[in-house]
Amino acid sequence: MGIEEPSKHSGIVIVGAGLAGWHVIDAIRSKDKEIPITLITADNADRYHKPMLTMAISQDKKPADLVRAAGEQAAKTANVTLLAHTQVSDIDAASQTLQLVSANRSDPANTNDAVINYDKLVLAMGAHPIFPKSLPESLVWHVNHIERFGQLQEKLSTGSQHVVIVGAGMVGTEIAEDLLKAGHKISLIDLNDAPLAQMLPAKATARIRQAIESQGIEFLGGYQVTDVVRNEDDRLEVSYEPLENVQGQANTMTVDHVIASTGLVVDDKLPAAAGIEFNPRTGIVVDAPTLRTNANNVYAIGDCMSIDGVACRYVAPLRAQAATIADDILGHAHAGYDHKPPMIRLKNKAFAVTVVGVPQATGNWQVKTETTDELVMELFDDATDDKAVKATVSLKVPAKPAAKA
Repeated sequence: MGIEEPSKHSGIVIVGAGLAGWHVIDAIRSKDKEIPITLITADNADRYHKPMLTMAISQDKKPADLVRAAGEQAAKTANVTLLAHTQVSDIDAASQTLQLVSANRSDPANTNDAVINYDKLVLAMGAHPIFPKSLPESLVWHVNHIERFGQLQEKLSTGSQHVVIVGAGMVGTEIAEDLLKAGHKISLIDLNDAPLAQMLPAKATARIRQAIESQGIEFLGGYQVTDVVRNEDDRLEVSYEPLENVQGQANTMTVDHVIASTGLVVDDKLPAAAGIEFNPRTGIVVDAPTLRTNANNVYAIGDCMSIDGVACRYVAPLRAQAATIADDILGHAHAGYDHKPPMIRLKNKAFAVTVVGVPQATGNWQVKTETTDELVMELFDDATDDKAVKATVSLKVPAKPAAKA
């Protein structure tokens, strides 16, 4: 679908057709079947569950296997005007208009005349992978969108290959195990000395590192990638070196693929154009009870927004966030969104990690349970008189079956 004849009065306009955008549509349609909704997205708006991407290759899942509903059909079912393969190039919050550019127009040189109005605007545009200068986007993969996932899956389907994953946070740690199970050789490189070191205490991350390495994953902690180049054999030369406080030597390895898992960033172009309060680190700032931005009639949800200085990049709260936005837009009385940190579960099978609360690497972590195959730790809030528990991490490493005689 293009934008040659966009409606001038589009009612509710949602920018972004990921999980967050579709959740808002579902919430509105559960309360109002007729109010006009326009969905604008740079892709085809197919509905799929993004968290599945980090465990799909070992299951031999292709993009078509992960799509729950094609975008065009989903929009038709929901009575939504879909502007697919379309980008918003500007927001004028004063006149409540959006300027659009479509990839489908036959005259790409003259795309500055497509403008639509909105009564209410919901920004659900997500966040984008960070590519440091040492990881050129033309050579390095990411697994943050189904289209890019499909291209990587096709490349890896030809046989066992050597893959370097840069970044050992949640996503990098999950992908490493998934690709290992698919039969590939995996090297996991991180600035820290253990996976998940930015969110969990050292005692827990040391066990995670041990569990990862026992699977056969090469973990290079305390190293940074300095360059990635393609060689004459069409493979990649990955140069890396230790941090200043880490003993080790600079080295180069030859691999087939590199995947960046180095975090996400929200594009500030549209928030800046609309005069929306924005934090470069965490994204669009919203009022927690309503999820409104400081711009009139503009809301934000999902990966692109933050509450109380914390980025909201988990799937679990989306349904409640979308319900709040729907009620607020439709003028229904509501109690307000009550933001609670979601329970975090890694999808790894070789070990189980569950986190409740707001974890952080440092602080007053105390051991609650410690055995050979289980570790439970609690983070206490020293700033309160009762020293309340701020977070709990539970780590279980299943015992390996005894070797056959």
